[in-house]
Amino acid sequence: MAGATSGVAPVRVLVVDDEANQRTALASMIQAWGYETVTAGNGAEALDKLQTFSADVMVTDLMMPVMDGAELLRKLQGQPGAPAAIVLTAFGSLEMALQMVHDLGAYWFLEKPLQPTALKLLLQRAGNQRKLASYTQRLERRLSSAGVLGRLTGRSAAMQEVFSAIRQVAPTRATVLITGESGTGKELAARAIHELSPRRDGPFVAINCAALPDTLIESELFGHEKGAFTGALERRRGCFELAHDGTLLLDEIGEMPLATQSKLLRVLEDHKVRRLGAPREVDVDVRVLASTNRPLEDSIKRNAFREDLFFRLNVFQISLPPLRSRTEDIPLLCEAMIIELNARHQCKVTGVDAEASEVLAAHDWPGNARELRNLLERAVILAGEGPILPAHLPFGAKAAAAHPVSTDEDSLTLRVGATVDQAERQLIELTLKATANNKTRAAAMLGISQKTLFNKLKEYGRSDAE
Repeated sequence: MAGATSGVAPVRVLVVDDEANQRTALASMIQAWGYETVTAGNGAEALDKLQTFSADVMVTDLMMPVMDGAELLRKLQGQPGAPAAIVLTAFGSLEMALQMVHDLGAYWFLEKPLQPTALKLLLQRAGNQRKLASYTQRLERRLSSAGVLGRLTGRSAAMQEVFSAIRQVAPTRATVLITGESGTGKELAARAIHELSPRRDGPFVAINCAALPDTLIESELFGHEKGAFTGALERRRGCFELAHDGTLLLDEIGEMPLATQSKLLRVLEDHKVRRLGAPREVDVDVRVLASTNRPLEDSIKRNAFREDLFFRLNVFQISLPPLRSRTEDIPLLCEAMIIELNARHQCKVTGVDAEASEVLAAHDWPGNARELRNLLERAVILAGEGPILPAHLPFGAKAAAAHPVSTDEDSLTLRVGATVDQAERQLIELTLKATANNKTRAAAMLGISQKTLFNKLKEYGRSDAE
């Protein structure tokens, strides 16, 4: 059915028309497509019905007695949970219908006499949009009440311990050492500490010690005067001065050169920095956080890290668990990331389907949460709307390919001399057949967008190209 899938509540449609025969026929057709329908004879009656019937979509006539479609939309405009409105317009009222879309927030309009295929498509899209909005609001409420601290997400016992430690140390001035594998969210933990601290209104500055050559790291940390070295064309403040009254994160502190480590230790003890080439020191008030993806104790044994600096940094340690040890957090992580990725890429993905969730849970996640986010970004773009399927996941597609089910009917056979367009059409039609005409899944399997697939179907003159 168009309006309902297994285990999912059907989209609810309110049909508003003053002519009883048209209202009944329209409601019956929409109901036959799988939607739950209720009818009303005018705008006032529609408002009454909406008190007890939470419609996702409203199909309303424009010209009606008592209260017309325009007034109905004005009454609903700005109300939370108002249904997406599809306005039906007779010849001569097209300009008014366009105005209602522009000024009153109607979803779209259709001219009479109705084309059932066009209405069916609009209902599907409006219903998906409404469910996406509801999904996003529901997740945001859940994320705000449980399993989230700043941009860190997780309800597992390991992450709750991390959240507790962050809440304890954030209000203090203590230096914090954050440990964990690459991609576990060490910078997010540092930002959460900053945002929960009295310094939240001050700057948060992060510097990656592994990304800078030895010749530049002291300049980046402490700043320099004009002419202090070749290429120093002007005075520059370092990260300590930039982070004054705020927080400085020294990311991958274990990669810092030994010579710089000794200067850093002095700054931590004296709260003063001297720019390269400067005659005087400058007072700084900075809270220092440090992070590392490797045990500093091993670096100390290899004489690659100063033991006294380690003790100075390791006043309070927070260890972030790898994703493979907290796979129960993957669904919540996916939900939070999908909200962000939908907004970034203007997509309408509503979650991860059950089979794809099993694929994600079985992965060992060597890149941790960062790998999950990158994978989901690709999947959201591929899916475009609706749920993420196994075919949208790189290793999900590989798993499917490892167990192909092929018959003669499923095979692509080309004669010599066939054109590329002919081969492409045959492949598209076979894929649609294999997916029971599920265009979202077919597009993912073909590695093309849904828009491209619909354009191809339109070229082929297929009736389902809408």
